[in-house]
Amino acid sequence: MRSDWVPLSASALVIGAMLLVLGTVLDPAPPGASAGETFDALVREEGRWQASAVMYALASYALTLGLPTLVTRVGRACRTLGLTAIAFVALGVIGTWGYAMLLLVVRAAVIHDVVLRPEMGRLGHDPTLALFIDVWVAAFYGGVLLLAVALLLARSTPRWVPVLLVVFVALLPVGGHLGRVGTAATVMVFAVAATGIATSAVSDARGPGARAR
Repeated sequence: MRSDWVPLSASALVIGAMLLVLGTVLDPAPPGASAGETFDALVREEGRWQASAVMYALASYALTLGLPTLVTRVGRACRTLGLTAIAFVALGVIGTWGYAMLLLVVRAAVIHDVVLRPEMGRLGHDPTLALFIDVWVAAFYGGVLLLAVALLLARSTPRWVPVLLVVFVALLPVGGHLGRVGTAATVMVFAVAATGIATSAVSDARGPGARAR
């Protein structure tokens, strides 16, 4: 990638990560909410539900534009591992767009009485929907973990960046027990790590002897 494009991609990476944090904060349903609690939250705070979906959609778009920044960080020594990690992250990022669209569809169905409260539980247990969400989450978190390993091997970012990425993945099993503030803080860990990746990429691109990659 040309060095003069790196700052644009790096900015998109940081913006996307922060939009992901905003989407998490705006989500009216508490972490680990039951189908009934989700239904009540949707009816009670329809505007926040819609705003959260929009933030997730914008985050997906911005993070997609930021993926080339990750390519500049993986280095030649572990290129295969790095590109594999980025491919999984890309699947997770694209899945975030799909999740945002799913939130909007569910909102429309509930607001127009297509889906009623007793039916919300059956919707949540749909095997196809569950498979989509499981693949989406596994791809994103698995990609982030592989990316952390690639960055450690490449030594192209400060050491705390891959450490934060590992912490972000490690908090996944307890995410539903941390409450809204804890969940937002977990996503903020990812945002801080993304900022570190972006900063190191821009620093290298603007350094002496920077050239097109």
